[in-house]
Amino acid sequence: MTTRADMTTNARTFPRNARSALAAALMLMLAGCSILSDKPKSASTIYAPEPKVQADPAWPKVDWQLVIAPPSSARVIDSLRIAVRPTPGELQVYRGAQWARPPSDMLVDTVLRALEDSGRIGGVARQGAGIAADYKLLFEVRRFDADYAQAAVPSAMIETSVKLLHVPLQKVVASKVFVQATPAASTAVGDVARAFEQSLSNIGRDITGWTLTSGDAYQRSLAPPSKS
Repeated sequence: MTTRADMTTNARTFPRNARSALAAALMLMLAGCSILSDKPKSASTIYAPEPKVQADPAWPKVDWQLVIAPPSSARVIDSLRIAVRPTPGELQVYRGAQWARPPSDMLVDTVLRALEDSGRIGGVARQGAGIAADYKLLFEVRRFDADYAQAAVPSAMIETSVKLLHVPLQKVVASKVFVQATPAASTAVGDVARAFEQSLSNIGRDITGWTLTSGDAYQRSLAPPSKS
């Protein structure tokens, strides 16, 4: 059996280079053991809602063009982490789950696709796409969270302030705050994500119809009075 004294004696008789090599080998062995002993990180489930908006026959058909500006929102709201509000004033995130895209992108894409698919507008694109726009849509995303609101299951809550800007006059011609809350089927994250898909569909429909109606009304007000 090797004693502490033996170890000390052996260490003294080892050449310096050999001791350095042994120390390096021991460090590598320890590092290898540390890596092997770490528990693998659990993979996050990524949710990608696919909201669909059905065009309303009552929406007006307009010949002007629209761009959608990059939305503004707080960083904690516009995050890939799925936010949940268990009690008023408390914001947490679901563990092991995230969005495929930030909430502001999902909201803008929903409205953009709804306008394009409606066939009721001359042209629509994100800002910077190079189209000559008559109007600009401005978003401020205020809420995008699963809110329990003292209920047994959460509701997919979306709140956004929207402004319609007439580009030539640089004038806000209409503004409105839109709110949608869809109860989830259960507390499971998958059901919460599906509730957000429905909330996006509902709020996308409301914003699309409001944009077309508000822009059409203001455009008509700019037209010169007809001669009798």
